Amino acid sequence: MGKIYIKNGTPVGSESLCRTCTSAHTISGYRESDVIMICTDVHPNIVLPFTVRECTGFYDKNRPTWEQMEKLAITVTPDPLKPVGFKVGVGFHEAATVRTRINVDLDEDEEDDD
Repeated sequence: MGKIYIKNGTPVGSESLCRTCTSAHTISGYRESDVIMICTDVHPNIVLPFTVRECTGFYDKNRPTWEQMEKLAITVTPDPLKPVGFKVGVGFHEAATVRTRINVDLDEDEEDDD
């Protein structure tokens, strides 16, 4: 059976959302339990004594800002529009107007063989 998702059920994993938030000030020690999280999104700043699962003020610090995206963007200028249709060269019209049609009657060829 596959995993079933239940809204607001028991969370899977214990990674705090604050580790990747721009509003978090994280102080870590040598042990796993030596972690202090300070949220700078609220006033006054508060120390969070628990791991955060959901936060309405979360903004991923790995996501670039608008100014960073503008610096990385490549400006694309469209080429001038080209004429639509077939290209016509010198002598093309004369060759197109001269057409020869050869009518071959297959029945006559078969009668000659007899």
